[in-house]
Amino acid sequence: MHYPKKIITLIKHLKALQMKPLHTVFALMLFVFSCSSSKNMVTPEQTAALETLVNSKQFKIESLWAYPQTTIALQRVLDTGLLPPGSTSGNISLIGNYNFLKISGDSITSSLPYYGERRMQVGYGGTDSTIEFKGLVENYSTKKNKNNTIAVMFKAKSNNEMFDVYIQLSPNLKSDMVINGMGRNVIRYSGNLLPLEDQKK
Repeated sequence: MHYPKKIITLIKHLKALQMKPLHTVFALMLFVFSCSSSKNMVTPEQTAALETLVNSKQFKIESLWAYPQTTIALQRVLDTGLLPPGSTSGNISLIGNYNFLKISGDSITSSLPYYGERRMQVGYGGTDSTIEFKGLVENYSTKKNKNNTIAVMFKAKSNNEMFDVYIQLSPNLKSDMVINGMGRNVIRYSGNLLPLEDQKK
């Protein structure tokens, strides 16, 4: 799957934007994702179904790929042959690696594998190898974009580390998610959007 160069550029520059106001970072994300929308036509029914699902705040995201911010140190670690087949240091397959981010009302739970560098000690006993949200979301907001996608933005905590989360959801039920932690480099995930009522797990 090919992703526009603008998204790659955004991720590379997020580190430099960390000290800027949060609304500035998310405004840039909204612009970039809106400009890189899919050319596939969507029906009014698909758009309405997406709005209904997002407004219900009862949905789950299962990611298929992770896109860490590639650094020299990360490249050396991931080039040891431990990555899943078809993966590179900047494009890691999560297929077969169970993961999720679940929104149910004001509550959030997640288990997302993390690949990337830490900027400070954020966990002990390996707890920072995954992003595990469990609790309430903060500053939750949504925005409908001109390309019929919907942006979902909020803050959440994992193992005492606060994260800014930006998710773009498409009418074809695809998801793009950018997560930026206080103590680690940004990471992006892409995958599928599912209503909670369809989940049997």
